Amino acid sequence: MERLLIISLLFFCAITTNAQFDDTLLSDDGTMVDADGNMTNGRRDSTAQHKKIPKGLYVWTVDALSGDMSHAEPDTTSYLRMNHVFPSGIYGEYQTLGNNGSPRINRIFIDRDDDDDEFIFTSGWSQIIVKPQDFHFTNTLSPITNFEYNQCGNKMNGEDHLKALFAVNAGKKLGVGFKFDYLYARGYYQNQSTSHFNYTMWGSYLGDRYQAHLLMSTNHQKQAENGGILDDNYIKHPEMFTDNFSENEIPTVLSNNWNRHDNQHVFFTHRYSLGFTRRVPMTEQEIEAKKFAIAAAKEKAEKEKEEKEEAGNGEIIEEKPQQEKEDFTKEEYVPVTSFFHTAQFDNYRRTYLAYSSPENYYKDDFYNLETDSINDRYKHSYLRNTFGVSLLEGFNKYAKAGLKVFAASELYHYSNPISPHEFKRWNEHNFSVGGQLSRHQGKTFNFDVIGEVCVAGDDAGQFEIEGKAEVNFPLLGDTVTLEAKGGFSLNDPSEYFETFTSRHFQWDENLDNATRTHIEGNFSLQRTKTRFRFAVDNITNYTYLGTSYELGENNAHIATTAAPHQVSSVQVITAQLWQNLKFGILHFDNVLTFQKSSDETVLPLPKFNVYSTLYLRFKIARVLATDFGVDMRYFTNYYAPEYVPQLQSFAIQENPDLRTKVGNYPICNVYANFQLKQCRFFFMMSHVNCSGKGNYFLTPHNPINGRVFRFGLNWTFNN
Repeated sequence: MERLLIISLLFFCAITTNAQFDDTLLSDDGTMVDADGNMTNGRRDSTAQHKKIPKGLYVWTVDALSGDMSHAEPDTTSYLRMNHVFPSGIYGEYQTLGNNGSPRINRIFIDRDDDDDEFIFTSGWSQIIVKPQDFHFTNTLSPITNFEYNQCGNKMNGEDHLKALFAVNAGKKLGVGFKFDYLYARGYYQNQSTSHFNYTMWGSYLGDRYQAHLLMSTNHQKQAENGGILDDNYIKHPEMFTDNFSENEIPTVLSNNWNRHDNQHVFFTHRYSLGFTRRVPMTEQEIEAKKFAIAAAKEKAEKEKEEKEEAGNGEIIEEKPQQEKEDFTKEEYVPVTSFFHTAQFDNYRRTYLAYSSPENYYKDDFYNLETDSINDRYKHSYLRNTFGVSLLEGFNKYAKAGLKVFAASELYHYSNPISPHEFKRWNEHNFSVGGQLSRHQGKTFNFDVIGEVCVAGDDAGQFEIEGKAEVNFPLLGDTVTLEAKGGFSLNDPSEYFETFTSRHFQWDENLDNATRTHIEGNFSLQRTKTRFRFAVDNITNYTYLGTSYELGENNAHIATTAAPHQVSSVQVITAQLWQNLKFGILHFDNVLTFQKSSDETVLPLPKFNVYSTLYLRFKIARVLATDFGVDMRYFTNYYAPEYVPQLQSFAIQENPDLRTKVGNYPICNVYANFQLKQCRFFFMMSHVNCSGKGNYFLTPHNPINGRVFRFGLNWTFNN
């Protein structure tokens, strides 16, 4: 609470200071005066500048395959800002362990990200690890600094999340920046603390003929594992116990167990283009920047003129005639053909560390050691190089589409423990070729089709092909967008599903390749803010993890085991509606999802998943944008996957006598979001409907936090 008061005081002082300087002018003799010319106390420093700092930020993403740039929107609004603090996602779509920074898996099956499935231990940390295709590169007219801080609780159970970002340009072509991200969540329950450190650096060079992007990040992650609470009735039916247990007094299955990660990522893509030049109008930001430069040059010339007049004893110096009209056009280089190269390197180290384990907790012990401690270490690295040539879209009116052909080389390295001091190491190599045909600059119709096939190596014969098409057309004063997506792939499961060794879990499986067919349609109306999508997925040889255990005396978990399995076929049907309604200052936004799995045993999904928020949007004193409202997350009950700390993955509950359902419990938050120019902050009471009992689990045996007050601040500065 003391930290909150200090931050609020600093924020109030900063606003007050800004307001004073906004209404303060400098007189000819250097005295501070207000807008009416009245003298104010104090004097401005002689070095103070009154030039307007040019503001302009352009961000984009790059394709992880070819480095193609796609425009993106910078995060500058306060809308649902408070939900960024939750590991469960902005719309509550993720299944988590409750504590901030804990692993997660998307309950919406078609939104699950398969990019990180190879190293299965990090697949649940999509909110922590920086992915090249999702990262926003920057180009800014002036240096930008962004500071973000979120916190709740106290020194014993609270959460602190600090982010700092700095981006700057050295001219129009070269942009660099870095980001620092530190999360420390102590946990409201025993043995569940998380600590994540991320440092990211990036750079981009956007020349006419040569372009390059570099992204480097490092992560150090540590998570205490408690295996869930010992008895769900501590949460569901606390009246069954004679003593009242606070959250941090509820016994857990494990203690003194940790997962630790160190991983590094390097992504570099560059290209050289052949083409021609043409003259085009400047963008609005470029025009503002040029006007700023012209004004600065004019001010400098006037100052030099005054100095010369003083030196010449009042001699009048003739002014040079000014240009009648400024030219706000620029030379643009139009690339026709590009040669590109993309390199990606990922290095992972993971340690599962336990100083002690409950008696008979594991079914097997493959090391046969006298101690019950565990120190299993894993290493994995991945290197991919892609070379290609691209015939670009839009260099003339007949070039309606772009065409790419490419070849890629992949190298995998694995290291698994077979004893405390011995490791099994092996490499795999693949060589693949592919092509892409795309159109992105059309006003009415656009499409993108890409395919890749492995022609040599351990995965020879595997392939992926996916495509999408989009049509935009006006209808009754609105713009209708129709989008169709489809994909078909043949891939083998992760190497860790086939070969895995540890002290207590081991397997060596010969799994079949899996095929997946995905068909999706999207319909959206811009004016009514309506979006509907429908998808069908069919997967053969679906691979999943399963886990089971038994209950001993005092509800102790014993004979725990886990292993991968395959099922011949499973289908999923998904229908999702996004609808935002507005009645004056009253807003009602909704995301409604229906899912149906053909086999709930191996692929359990909630039939309905709902996110709704009802809020008032208005301005205080015409400057402070405010959203005040309540939101709700809800999903129907189902046998959700259970979290396995030793694998750091979610696995299907296989013991039919002990399977437990989660869901059918609304989670409500009350919040107030504010935005004053480039400063955004919020206050929130999360899980406001907590009554001390209920089925508030997102993952079996892992309850979420009770009623918690939270505060967050995000401030952007233009230097």
